[in-house]
Amino acid sequence: MRQRVRKTILIISFLLFPVTIWYFSPYLIIQAASEHIMNGSFIVFSAMFIFSMFLGRVWCGYLCPAGGLQECLSMGNPNPAKQGRRNGIKYVIWVVWIIAIIVTYVLGKNKVTINPFYMTDHGISVTGIYNYVIYYGVMLLLVLPALIHGRRATCHYVCWMAPFMVIGSLVGRCLHLPQLHIEADKDACIACGKCSKACPMGLDVKKMVSEGKNAKCTECVQCGACIDTCPKKALKYKMTWRRS
Repeated sequence: MRQRVRKTILIISFLLFPVTIWYFSPYLIIQAASEHIMNGSFIVFSAMFIFSMFLGRVWCGYLCPAGGLQECLSMGNPNPAKQGRRNGIKYVIWVVWIIAIIVTYVLGKNKVTINPFYMTDHGISVTGIYNYVIYYGVMLLLVLPALIHGRRATCHYVCWMAPFMVIGSLVGRCLHLPQLHIEADKDACIACGKCSKACPMGLDVKKMVSEGKNAKCTECVQCGACIDTCPKKALKYKMTWRRS
């Protein structure tokens, strides 16, 4: 039941993407920075960072419109995306992008203001033909990695939002804040591998459980698919203060 609700929310979020896409725009935040404006995407990315200190990447698993698209694309290529060094691509993209924002802000003019609806028409992102060209360009960027490389490859390789949550989660851990995570009972695990097959991120959950690393995995989106699939209930959500 939980997974049906989760996927329904993700699909609804994706269907609303033409309305909300500018609030996740990596370009508009740079343009707004040149005018010293804190726009919608600045507010959203800041919120992602703050909430991830307590909830990890729950956004990716339950609310992200791009994540909803990725879940749909898994029907086209259900194979798990290869990971390892490829996961580092998104951090390179993120660092270059953050530097661009900072430089643009430093060179910008005007007093600092807040405008959540910057460059939107009544709060709606896609309102004209030109905007649809940009929208479908972004869609192509999100679609191709998943179709070519496998499940949620875009999330692993190129997502510009994921680093905010990964870094936020690491900061929360360093500050010993209470954090939501998936805890495993190694003694109850029978190594059936159903958790790994169910993971939409293509993670080797079985291996991480045996090594005691599942709670610290930065690619986990806290979707709970492994919890709902485990026949022995060896996995569960837990929110605790963690010291390591």
